Amino acid sequence: MISKIVNVKELINRIAPLRRSGKQVVFTNGCFDIMHAGHVRYLVAARSEGEILVVGINSDKSVKLIKEKNRPIMPQDQRAEVLAGLWCVDYVVFFDEPDPLRLIQTIKPDTLVKGEDWAEDKIIGADFVKADGGKVVRVAVVPDISTSMIIEKIIKMYS
Repeated sequence: MISKIVNVKELINRIAPLRRSGKQVVFTNGCFDIMHAGHVRYLVAARSEGEILVVGINSDKSVKLIKEKNRPIMPQDQRAEVLAGLWCVDYVVFFDEPDPLRLIQTIKPDTLVKGEDWAEDKIIGADFVKADGGKVVRVAVVPDISTSMIIEKIIKMYS
């Protein structure tokens, strides 16, 4: 079986023929440190926006740049494996930068998806995707579920 976890060059080579056949490429991104129902619902909603869902995942290096100390909890290879195991995810690709702008500019998705907790003018890559003829979709987030909340609950349980 062909791995869903790919580098950028492999990703471009795999999605090019799919695009030529008319398939719409959807991109979203995140850390996905401790997977939960909110992540799954979000990814299913993202996948519904097209035929190919590419998930950009913050590498361990990237997570350390943008999150609090001791993150990520799960190493990048394990986070990627969990994402790749979901039916709705077609490809997983890492990025080392604090944000996915360069990756978005390389992939040129037809649709960029983020949670509705992000204002559209704050979504990294939104201007690029729209200028390239694509669209930006904000999907509902599940209230009261977040990785940070799960971590806080665990800390309270054991302190």
